[in-house]
Amino acid sequence: MSFEPTASRLWKRLTPQERQSAALHFWHEPPQEVLGTAVAAIVKARRLRPQVARSLPVEARARALASVLEPGEPLAASLLVALHLGDRRPLLGAFLDALGFPHENGVLTEEADARAAPTVDAARGAVRAVLPSFPARDVGVYLNTLWLQDPERWAALEAASDAVGPQADGGSLAAPPSSRDGSSSQ
Repeated sequence: MSFEPTASRLWKRLTPQERQSAALHFWHEPPQEVLGTAVAAIVKARRLRPQVARSLPVEARARALASVLEPGEPLAASLLVALHLGDRRPLLGAFLDALGFPHENGVLTEEADARAAPTVDAARGAVRAVLPSFPARDVGVYLNTLWLQDPERWAALEAASDAVGPQADGGSLAAPPSSRDGSSSQ
């Protein structure tokens, strides 16, 4: 399985349901540094005035933001993090536990900063440890997201992603063909 080199490209590979989940979790605690970008993306996508976009209910903002396939790199990175800090926290915790990295509910603690970067063998072992409990595609998306946050520290993840194997959509993170175009059946 190959990693996407940017958060924007990985965002495009998510299914519409994954993008919706990410956008919904994003709006529950939007990072201030990309809040304006998120509102601007909705304004552009829905052709709204900014004050109207800001006043939309959370679910409507999430639907609108999830429909944006080109959110820009900082916003895409924030949306990927929101996806994992939302519904996928158990995966984060299990993976970090398998690596032996200290964390709080799937978020690395300061003590983790003192830890050496994981080796390829350790990362492969952690991937194999979580695969029985989590979908291979989710594991692959998480590894790619973690690598994008700090490619130097998490360099071993790209090599270890082969442990995810072909069960992650034919060896890539590509969304199923029916969801690649970003359209939905509404």
